[in-house]
Amino acid sequence: MTRVAAIDCGTNSIRLLVADADPETGELVDLDRRMTIVRLGQGVDRTGRLAPEALERTFAACREYAGVIKEHGAERLRFVATSASRDAENRDDFVRGVLDILGVEPEVISGDQEAEFSFTGATLELKGSDDLAKPYLVVDIGGGSTEFVVGADAVRAARSVDVGCVRMTERHLVHDGGVTDPPTAEQVAAMRADIEAALDLAAETVPLREARTLVGLAGSVTTVSAIAQELPAYDPAAIHHSRIPVERVREITEWLLRSTHAERAAVPSMHPGRVDVIGAGALVLLSIMERTGAREVVVSEHDILDGIAWSVA
Repeated sequence: MTRVAAIDCGTNSIRLLVADADPETGELVDLDRRMTIVRLGQGVDRTGRLAPEALERTFAACREYAGVIKEHGAERLRFVATSASRDAENRDDFVRGVLDILGVEPEVISGDQEAEFSFTGATLELKGSDDLAKPYLVVDIGGGSTEFVVGADAVRAARSVDVGCVRMTERHLVHDGGVTDPPTAEQVAAMRADIEAALDLAAETVPLREARTLVGLAGSVTTVSAIAQELPAYDPAAIHHSRIPVERVREITEWLLRSTHAERAAVPSMHPGRVDVIGAGALVLLSIMERTGAREVVVSEHDILDGIAWSVA
């Protein structure tokens, strides 16, 4: 067994996994798995730069994670940064800050690399599931981008497109410096058109309709699952490998897009950092399901973070 640490820094959240990995058995045993909403991508779509306050929130989380990694005695660490830090003009400030705190440079990976890690993390456990037909379509709905990957035992085609819950919220649902509460029909229609255009782009590379099983990753998808199950609190064990029918996803999405901030915040499984962006994330998921004809989504708590950990092991 090799004790590894993996950090995934996205547009909305930063996450840590410390685990013991056994490459011979394919077993990954969690020792510590945590997530912090830092909104690193705050304003990047508009300004092209990482905001100073967003950087400081991210560095604060890195300091916390450094303590956890030291406590568990991880032998190797890999830090992967995704959409927001790919897009930012001042990403060197981000790289220097992470290096000072954790002693490793964040790897600002390509969308294709992101897709491969997501696919590995999400499907490694599914290979023994006889009732899940291949090929899989793995969709990782992040804050700034969404990755689409089709494959059976390995990646066959992948594409990253610039639609995510934070980017869509900031682009379409913000008015006069605040998120419209609830959004107007015109705002939702414009957001939907943006998502559909991105799906057109994804379909140029990835045969979306050939997949037999849709696997959904990341916070927007897991939160929709928690709402669908009416969980009294966010419960990863109940969410992992849950299956949500498209009709239920549509019902939840429509409610999220007509609800107020207070109503969404009152959902017991809702993370406070997702209250303003969950409607956009749910709409991305629903649009994918309608485009592909998927009757359900298989929800995975294991994703790019697990793929990063395996790459270290």
